Formats: sequence, C-alpha cells, structure tokens
Amino acid sequence: MSLKIDRFDHIVLNVADVEASAAWYARVLGMEREEFAARTGTRVALKFGRQKINLRPMGTDTVAWFTGVHPTPGSDDLCFVTGQSVHEVLAHFKAVGVVPEVGPVERSGALGPMTSVYCRDPDGNLIEVASYGD
Repeated sequence: MSLKIDRFDHIVLNVADVEASAAWYARVLGMEREEFAARTGTRVALKFGRQKINLRPMGTDTVAWFTGVHPTPGSDDLCFVTGQSVHEVLAHFKAVGVVPEVGPVERSGALGPMTSVYCRDPDGNLIEVASYGD
C-alpha cells in the first residue's frame, strides 16, 4: 500500500508583517481573513476555496511555532488558480494598484496548459495567478 495525497490543506507563509500581508491577500486575491486560537496564542490565516494560508510572523520562536529550519519572508513562489480570465486578473490588478511583473504567459500546470500573470506580495514572494480557461 502506498500513501496517496489528495490536496493541500494549508501552507504556512513566513511574513515580516502579519497585518500588511493579511490586508494584501484580502485586497488583491480576495482571500478571507480568519483568526484562530493556537496553543501559543491567536494566529491569522487567509482562507480561499478549501485551503488556507497561515501567516507566521518572523521572530516567532520556532519551538513555539514548529516550522522549517530556515524561515525567511520572501522566499516562496505560490501559484493560485482562478476561474476568471487573465484579462480580468490584469484589470483587477490595475484597479487595486498591483503592477504585474510578467504575463500573461503560457505555463504548464497540474491540470495541463494554463495562462499566468505574476506579481509580488509585500514580502517579495512570487505570486502567480493562473487560469485554465484562456
């Protein structure tokens, strides 16, 4: 018997400023902020679809918040899928003041060909918003 993974439940993103990151992901990507209790106090997460991103503030004790060996803000590359066209993504980015770094460009995603637009979050993480519909 082998293990079969269905999907991500959540990821943890190391951030310099939880409030700035939470506000950016809500404003730019439409995610819903959630606060939840943990053994070390209140934490902030961003919910979307059936997943969430937990925001881990830098400087948090790695014993209190079990995490990777070298937590660093701005070292991630995340791809989010939307049902909207990349033209709608570009129009939304313009409306909220986000300047795309690259795109639209064709990429190969988990489900096949997709069209992507890239930008950066407040920590400099590379954020890809992709559409399989274009």
